[in-house]
Amino acid sequence: MSAETADLTKVDSAISGLSSSPPEERKGHRRASSSAAGVYNINDLEKEGKELQIAKETQKLNWKLNTSPATLDDKETLKKFLTTPPVKKIDLHFPLGLEVTARNLKGVTIKDALDAIHKQFKKKADDELELPVLAGFEWDKEESWTRLIVHQKKEGAPSSGGGKKKDKKKETYDE
Repeated sequence: MSAETADLTKVDSAISGLSSSPPEERKGHRRASSSAAGVYNINDLEKEGKELQIAKETQKLNWKLNTSPATLDDKETLKKFLTTPPVKKIDLHFPLGLEVTARNLKGVTIKDALDAIHKQFKKKADDELELPVLAGFEWDKEESWTRLIVHQKKEGAPSSGGGKKKDKKKETYDE
């Protein structure tokens, strides 16, 4: 039994000897590679007084909050950064108090933001949502530097056929 114990201590010392130094090196290396160059922590931007710009494309999406962002036709828009300069994470604040956080160590994209929102609304039926369509985001540095306000609207852009038919009916009744 003493031979087994001696072997175990040798194994233990080998493991503890290995584990003490390399992980320190790995940790430092891992941190550097996980964050892409030019992507900021939003708190650092606030300290430096750097202002955010929101991608204007978010206002044209006409995306319903309870549908998957994958259903959008414009896949290129989804790849664009939500803000300039790009940030690792940002809070998205709804007027009624709900707040979701979009995260991406390589820079939060429009898709990341939509995914975070969709996660909250995917189980809601259309009639449960008073304002089911994303109208865009607003950055109000006076209220909070580190979050965007989510704007919603009643409906997306009217479909080309539906809007015109209603107008024609109104014209016939007016005449």
